[in-house]
Amino acid sequence: MDFKYIAALVISLVITLIAMPMLIPFLHKIKFGQEIRKDGPQSHLIKGGTPTMGGVVFILVPLLVLVVLDHTAFASKEMLLVAMAYVGYGLIGFLDDYIIVVKKDNVGLRPGMKFLLQSILAVAFYLFYRNIASSTVYIPLLDQTLDLGWLYFVLVYIMFTAESNAVNLTDGLDGLSAGTVIIAISPYVIFALLQDNKDLAMLLLAVVGALLGYLRYNLHPAKIFMGDTGSLALGGLLAATAMVLKQELLLVIIGGVFLLEVLSVVIQVTSYKLTKKRVFKMAPLHHHFELSGFKETQVVLIFWSMGLVFAAIGCWLGVM
Repeated sequence: MDFKYIAALVISLVITLIAMPMLIPFLHKIKFGQEIRKDGPQSHLIKGGTPTMGGVVFILVPLLVLVVLDHTAFASKEMLLVAMAYVGYGLIGFLDDYIIVVKKDNVGLRPGMKFLLQSILAVAFYLFYRNIASSTVYIPLLDQTLDLGWLYFVLVYIMFTAESNAVNLTDGLDGLSAGTVIIAISPYVIFALLQDNKDLAMLLLAVVGALLGYLRYNLHPAKIFMGDTGSLALGGLLAATAMVLKQELLLVIIGGVFLLEVLSVVIQVTSYKLTKKRVFKMAPLHHHFELSGFKETQVVLIFWSMGLVFAAIGCWLGVM
């Protein structure tokens, strides 16, 4: 493996490990602490006031590291798209976090406004991407490609809006979201290397390094949260990466944990509206496990394990 790949991961890891201990007390000082949902698990109330917006670090650090290692990295439109998705969805999350912190209201951006902003970015990225790539998708197992035509817009729209929200929903336990994203990114690193997309592989490895550094301070008991800044950005990154590498359909499998989290919320809301009965003790799914008697750390390990299985299957389908 090229030295730059290892350097991207290691440098991002080291910088994040150095930055976090400086960021955490600063966020404490300016009172940028998380407001905890009162309708969530009561055991989580103790987490109130934990610094949030840690995602700023693992957004900026990988991008800066990549520029240092290869100043032409973002010269291609594909890489520019990935970077814009990462930063763009991160900015939506930052706005949400800022409102939560300033107003001390865990609602943040109203759902309709947040979804509108996510939708605008999704449409913009499609319009940008259609000029540099085809509307075909690769179908695993069949080893065939299919031109979706205008339906490709629908696919891209769903990918960006669903994936960013899915990672956001998964960010409910210490270490859960960061760990599952690291696992989900790994197959795409392999796909990027196989397609000789060196810059994208370096960026993904840099993100992995930064997330590992962040995890050092986010594992239970967490000293900092990524906030919507981080979770929305990571969802946007995964969607853009899958699109650029033309492995869009595999995102459903590789991001299987995120899919389960979203489905649990959809099922719960639908069931309650139709029958006034709940299928799960609480949604998203990780809260159901918590309220079923599992410790927070046990739930995280279970979901990481599921993520590994999904990622392994997705990777196998992508390289076979």
